[in-house]
This record gives sequence, C-alpha cells and structure tokens, in this order.
Amino acid sequence: MTPREPLEAPDPRRWLALTLLVASFFMVIVDSQIVMLALPSIESELGFSPGGVQWVMSAYLLSFGGLLMFGGRTADLLGGRRMFLLGTALFGLASVLCGLAWNDSVLITARVVQGVAAAIMTPTAMAVLMHTFAEGPERNKALGIWTGVGAFGATAALLIGGPITDGLGWEWIFYINVPVVVAVLVFGPRLLKTTPVQDGRRRFDPAGAVTITAAIALLVYAVSEAPLVGWGSGQTIGMLIGAAVLLVIFTVIENRSQAPLVPLRIFRSPTVVGGNILMLIVAMTVYGGALITSLYAQQVLGYSAVKFGLSTAIYAVMSIIGANVSARLVAKVGYKPIAIAGMTLLAGGLLLLTQIDPDGGYWSDLFFGLVVFGSGIGSTNVAASIASLTGAKPEESGLVSGINNAVFQIGAALGIAIASSVAFASTTGADAKGLNDGFQAGFLATAVFALAGLATALLLLLHRDKKTSPQGTGKHSVPVHH
Repeated sequence: MTPREPLEAPDPRRWLALTLLVASFFMVIVDSQIVMLALPSIESELGFSPGGVQWVMSAYLLSFGGLLMFGGRTADLLGGRRMFLLGTALFGLASVLCGLAWNDSVLITARVVQGVAAAIMTPTAMAVLMHTFAEGPERNKALGIWTGVGAFGATAALLIGGPITDGLGWEWIFYINVPVVVAVLVFGPRLLKTTPVQDGRRRFDPAGAVTITAAIALLVYAVSEAPLVGWGSGQTIGMLIGAAVLLVIFTVIENRSQAPLVPLRIFRSPTVVGGNILMLIVAMTVYGGALITSLYAQQVLGYSAVKFGLSTAIYAVMSIIGANVSARLVAKVGYKPIAIAGMTLLAGGLLLLTQIDPDGGYWSDLFFGLVVFGSGIGSTNVAASIASLTGAKPEESGLVSGINNAVFQIGAALGIAIASSVAFASTTGADAKGLNDGFQAGFLATAVFALAGLATALLLLLHRDKKTSPQGTGKHSVPVHH
C-alpha cells in the first residue's frame, strides 16, 4: 500500500504575518477618518478656504478608491508581497510629507500620494492574506479578524484624533503612521509569503486602468459633492453621465484587450457578483448610519468629538465580536445565512435608531440601536468578503480584492451622500426638534439600504452553498465557481 503524500504543513508564522497585514489595514482606515477632527486646525494654520479644506479628505478618498483595482492588478503581475511593501514605504513617506506640509497645495498633493499608496497596500495585503491561509475555516477566521480591525479603526480615529490634535498638533495625526510603517518594512520580508504571479509576459492594461480609475473617481466625486450642489444640478448629472460613459468605454476596452485589467469572465461567478453587490450595500448602510449617528450625537445631544468617540465605541466592539463569531459560524452553515442574519441586524438596529428624540440621551436613544447595528456590521462584512473572494484563482487574488475594496469605497461615498441629502431635505428647523426630524429620516433611509441588502442576500446568493467541494480544502470549504 503506497503511503499518502503528507499535506503541506501550515506556515507557523502565519498569525504573526496576519498581525502585520491588519496593522497596515488599521493604519489605512484610521487615516481615512482621523483627519476629520483636525480639519479646523489645518484650515487655520495652512490658510485653506472654508470650502477648500474638505479636499484634505477628498483627495485621499478619490485617489484611494479610484486606483484600487489597478493596485490589486499589480499584485497579480508583480507579486503581492513586493507591491505591499512598496506601497507601505510610499505611504510612510507621504505621511511624513503631510506632517511637514507648509501650505495647502503640498498637503493635498501628499494626501493624493497617500491615497495611491493605500490603493496599492489594501488589495495586495488581502492577496497575501489569501495566499497565507488556505480556503476554509482558517481563512474565514483571518477575514473575521481583518474585518473587525477595520471596523475598530474607524472608531479609533474618532477616539484618538481629538486628543492628538489638541495635545501634539495636527501634524502628529500623520507622524503616528511612521512606527507602523517601520515595523512592517522590518518584519514583512521575514514573515510574509510571496504570492503567485501570472505566467508569461507581464502586460499591463494602461487604457483600461485610466478609464476605470477616471470612472470611479468621477462617480465618487459626483456623489460626494451632490449634497452641496444638489442631486439635480448640472454638475452632478454631468459627472454621473461621464462616469457611465467611461464605464462603457472600459467594458469595450476589456473585451478587446489581450491582457485586460479586469477579465470580464470574473463576473460570471454568482458569488463574485452577489458578494460585491452585497458589499456595496453594506458600505452604504454602515457609512450612512455612522454619519447620521455622529450628527445626532453632536448637534442634538451636544456631544464633543471625544465624547462621541467614546460613547459610540460600543458598535465597534460589537462589530469585532460579530465578525469573529460569524467567521466561525460560516464554516458550519455557509455565508448566505450569515449575510441574511447580518443584514437583518443592520436593519433592526437602524429602525431602533429612527426612534431618536430631541430630548433623548445615550442609553434611551443610542445604546441599544448601536449594539444591534454593530453586530450586523461584522457579520455582513465577513459574509460579503468571503462571497466575493471565493474561488478566486491565486494569480487573480489581488485583482478580486481590489474590486471588492473599490466597491466598498463607492458604497461608502454613496451612503454618506444619500443619507446626508435625505437628512438635510427632511430638516424642519434649526432647533433640536427640526434637526431631529432630519436625522430620523436619515436613519430611515439607511434602514431601507439594509432591507435592500437583505433582499440581495436572499436573491443573489441563492446558489449551492455546500460545505464540501472537490476543489476545496475539506469539509468546511466554500464552493468554487467557474
């Protein structure tokens, strides 16, 4: 009897590698939020115009969201570990330049470079993660940790941004990135595994990269500015039409290209399509709900930025718990039930928050809704991530991760824009009662997003969600689709 070939033992350093990957992801998420609390100081010190200072955030988000797919493709063509470390080094240099900025133009330029670096780091880190952990329970657990850390990063930014700005100066919200960057660059080459690259000639798709980046940037900018200029304005309509035209051109280019940036066959998989649609709606729901929560707490209840961060940390904690519990359960029941349960929790939490009162308080109006809402954040992120990444070929893992992250950024921009527009249109006065009316409508709008996500989970993820697969890694594998 011929002895069986021994299975390749898991890398004993894989959890240390995950620590580096999630630390870098935490840094990227914090940098997308922490600047919000330092904008008044930056505006006064660098001489920004009142309307111009928002570009300190927008420049980062536009370059980040617009280049995610291209960043993911570089992992497949040049190697995930190599590009991740390069992106991290670029992020560190841009952070130092942000802190040293002597005028508004320098800061905005440095923030664009930061966004480009983040667009390289995020999908390449995910590609390394997917190669480090085999498809199945361990990868699901790693994705749960990744999701939980991302959720905590957004809240951590609100907790530390105010004290750092007040105590050390706004420059230090950028300098705190340096120790993380140094740790990743020192230990990364030793701990992180190399990822497969595509065989043959390494060909890029510059025409596809330019058109899809321009389309995403135009879409994100249009929806970000819509609450200010109006959804029916010529600017908004023109930009949305421009984004649609660029998307059509991109599709034509990809159909004809010998080395497409995004092979359109990827979208033949119902899990990829369903998972990314679900991720879009999750981002709309989470960011829209978080924005309205912030506005209600600070404008109606009168919370300071620091008090708001402390009081809403509960939903970040619940998100971490929900992500880790879901990552374990998905191996037993599949990701579709987790998606359905998570979207139900998001909708339930937001419906509870529609009951806010102008004379309310934390325990009576926010706490219980945030507990339910936070539990749904972790569950839906895990389910949507696993669905959209399931069955990806190793040499395309960076691209699929880039698509997933780009969809999330677009969803976040849409959720913020729509929720704020609804809240503004429904405000009946400048007093607490009038503002409260608007925020109730904003919470109701985000609850509608969640119900749309529930319908997506029920309709688009109706496929064979078996716990076995001939191409899987055992009885807890997620099925692979072609």
